[in-house]
Amino acid sequence: MEQNDDHSADRKTPFWQGVLAVLPLSIAVIPWGILAGSYAIDAGLTGIEAQAMSAVLFAGSAQLVASGMFKAGVGIGTLLLTTFFITSRHFLYSVSMRDKISHLPFRWRLVLGFWLTDELFAVCGGQTSKEFNRWFALGAGGSFYLIWNLASFVGIVAGSQFPALNEVGLDFAVAATFIALVIPQIKSVPIVVSVIVSLMVSVVLTLVEVEGALMTASLCGMASGYLSELLLEKARSSQRATASTARGSTETEHSKGE
Repeated sequence: MEQNDDHSADRKTPFWQGVLAVLPLSIAVIPWGILAGSYAIDAGLTGIEAQAMSAVLFAGSAQLVASGMFKAGVGIGTLLLTTFFITSRHFLYSVSMRDKISHLPFRWRLVLGFWLTDELFAVCGGQTSKEFNRWFALGAGGSFYLIWNLASFVGIVAGSQFPALNEVGLDFAVAATFIALVIPQIKSVPIVVSVIVSLMVSVVLTLVEVEGALMTASLCGMASGYLSELLLEKARSSQRATASTARGSTETEHSKGE
């Protein structure tokens, strides 16, 4: 009985730690969830369809874009392709966390894989394999999923009662959430370069009204960050080689002196 209590404590503690860790992001995303729910209603979806979108798709930016495209009467093929590209960053998240999750049972990989959002990656992505705890991730992912769907439900109800709710400025929550996610991750020169390049490219392409500005900016940011990492590694290798040569010369001079 005592062993069962110990195991229960071992699970509950990291679970609630995960809930608390993601809580600021969960609160910040509430206006975004309300916007997603109300926008889906405004696009012509029923309440059940709008809630199902939050429950199944579970991707804020993709939901907003999909609702807009649905309202505009865009074909299903284009809608699915656009959604795929918008959420493609999750492939990178999954690759980054593969060593932490791949050894877990299938049911754990299925649940955590479904809940692997920007927010869950923000609180778990920087953890080492030793630091990672499945119950911590479960608490963070599960609580965020619950709050997102509750916020969407509020947006659905409000959107049904108050048309054009999306015009009251709730869309600022989208930018605020991603700013809160990105800033803590800026810890190295390559990341700084990626952020600056992505920002500049997205602004310029948006001003000149180029389609796919956000996707192009993302690709440019990743490429510039990767190149920066290569250049830095090359510089480090050159410095190590120079230092090694200098040490070798010093040791040779000492040997001659003896």
